[in-house]
Amino acid sequence: MRQLILGVLLMVIGPGANASPAEEGFVDLEVYIPGIVVEARYAGDENFMGRPVQGYHAGKAFMSREAAEKLTVIQKRLSDCGLTLKVFDAYRPQRAVDDFMAWTKDTGDTLGKARYYPDVAKDDLVPHGYIAEKSGHTRGSTIDLTIAAHGEDGRLFELDMGSPWDFFGPVSHALSKEVSMQQRANRMLLRSLMTDHGFKPYEAEWWHFTLADEPYPDTYFDFPVE
Repeated sequence: MRQLILGVLLMVIGPGANASPAEEGFVDLEVYIPGIVVEARYAGDENFMGRPVQGYHAGKAFMSREAAEKLTVIQKRLSDCGLTLKVFDAYRPQRAVDDFMAWTKDTGDTLGKARYYPDVAKDDLVPHGYIAEKSGHTRGSTIDLTIAAHGEDGRLFELDMGSPWDFFGPVSHALSKEVSMQQRANRMLLRSLMTDHGFKPYEAEWWHFTLADEPYPDTYFDFPVE
């Protein structure tokens, strides 16, 4: 019944617009999962828009408690091997998705093109499915992430996956043959860990996974990340 009510509110005023993450059953990943690294790219300039996205008021990552519990196990397995999960994005407010869509209509704004979509025309991003009006992230159990390790100098570095996060192009497809054997092995390590613990991969993006048994499959939330 609660999910049905929230679904109706989505059409009227937007879900959870005045709610807190805890009230909606979400947790802060850095607080909930020991050792996990969060680099919330949409809260800053390091993303395909080249600016902070609406709805991201802090460099945090929230997810449903059910998804976070699975990630805790994965993080522990990696930590035992000297590795860690690094999160780029998790829960995404609907207002952020709306911001994406508005950005696609501004043909003069191509600040991130050279880095994130060099071979795709901006007006093709929606027709080709790179950006959409609804996102699984907004349901709270989808995450963008990679695996990282500490170098000899102590600094954290990401394993080489063959393409950057949020790069729009075939090389980012999970099973792309445009990457090296080592890059493919790194992708498969991430993929196997996530699928072994109940997450479904998204074949167009090696970094994108959704909890198979997500608790809010029909609800698109809109409380800000703060």
